[in-house]
Amino acid sequence: MAAIDISPEKDGGVLKEIIKEGVGDETPAPGSNVIVHYTGTLLDGTKFDSSRDRNEPFKFELMKGSVIKAWDIGVATMKKGEVAVLTCASKYAYGKTGSPPKIPPDATLKFEIEMIDWKGEDLSPDNDGSIEKYRITEGKGYTFPQESALVNIHITGIYDGKEFEDRDVQFCLGEGEDCDIVEGVEKALESFKAGEKSKLKINSKYAYKNIGKPEFNIPPNATVEYIVELKSFEKSVVTWSLKAPEKIEQAKIFKEKGTNYFKANKYSLAIKMYKTVVSLLDYAEDFKDDLKKERDDLILSAHLNLGLCYLKTDQNVEAKDSCNKALELSPQNVKALFRRGQAYLGLASPEIAIKDFQEVLKIEPKNAAAIKQQAVCCSIMKKQLAKEKKVFANMFDKFAQEDKQKEEEEKRDQPDVMNVTLGEWGQDERPGGRDATEFEKENPNILMLNNGTDEFKDM
Repeated sequence: MAAIDISPEKDGGVLKEIIKEGVGDETPAPGSNVIVHYTGTLLDGTKFDSSRDRNEPFKFELMKGSVIKAWDIGVATMKKGEVAVLTCASKYAYGKTGSPPKIPPDATLKFEIEMIDWKGEDLSPDNDGSIEKYRITEGKGYTFPQESALVNIHITGIYDGKEFEDRDVQFCLGEGEDCDIVEGVEKALESFKAGEKSKLKINSKYAYKNIGKPEFNIPPNATVEYIVELKSFEKSVVTWSLKAPEKIEQAKIFKEKGTNYFKANKYSLAIKMYKTVVSLLDYAEDFKDDLKKERDDLILSAHLNLGLCYLKTDQNVEAKDSCNKALELSPQNVKALFRRGQAYLGLASPEIAIKDFQEVLKIEPKNAAAIKQQAVCCSIMKKQLAKEKKVFANMFDKFAQEDKQKEEEEKRDQPDVMNVTLGEWGQDERPGGRDATEFEKENPNILMLNNGTDEFKDM
């Protein structure tokens, strides 16, 4: 096949000649992690580099500036299994300086490239490939939606080759759960430009986890795909640019959202909202006079509500920490003490928890909930004590049996004087062969060996 000009400016800078056709219709999208074999030569045929000689395929991220410009252009047009030769003019390769000592200045280069495979752009937080993006349509502009931005998307969900949802949806980024948007889609949207359309491959870790989605016939631990188009988005408020009164107003909005999510039993969303309140009001020095009191009240409320949400989701360490922060602001706060006590109970520490409930009762002696929880602590500690006593009793019995067995073994291993005197030689005999006297017969216990001889000790 004749070489064709694939350079964006059609200036002959990148010529492509297909040696072997690839399979399918797909080509790697920008950001894809491609795997290729290649051999690079000068125009006179001098080879300067080859992955085949190293017997190790070359991997790189497409359109990320990690390779020469001609490669980003040429490899983006290749299908799986395709082999092509790229002829790259100097300005699309190493330019006027070249790459000494093998590539001279202003050199035109030839690369024979085999497209082995590619994976999508890895957007997963742990870089483990659990969220992959394959761009279909390039977006416009230079900005991306951030947390809390209002996004307007069209989403199509696919599992096992079958479409399970197709809809338009609008939501604030970070609150997608409220609209049944999986976490992986939200994380991916942070890399979208307005107008961009991409295919997402999302592992169960960021999709439906080990639960699945029965109404869509999606089993537990399933990988799903989405085609997502970001139709538009409104920029979120840049919190660092807000003045103190504006931060207060934003904090009130997020607190109300958190309360609504809590009432709807959407605790993870409520946690996000209350944490946003805390981050907005984190720097106390920004607030003066009446605003400081309002700020302190809001942040105290946020920590208290976080403690409650964490308790609801069995995150007891986090609940304890939130209550501690609330108590730093209000040391005698009954809710903070009570919830911290509950957290300690959840952490199997009733001996610590009871102290918090006792503190509550010092402040509110008739607090029924604290009285009940104090009783729960006492009951648990009583059961623990009884269990420990039983364990120790069994332990001591075991030790006693072992000691008794050891004594018996030691006794068996040592000679018994009585048995030697009365048993081995007989009651009517003495060492040396002579018969025992009548006195010795009547008083057998006086028979003793004297330094290994047959003579009696002086009595």
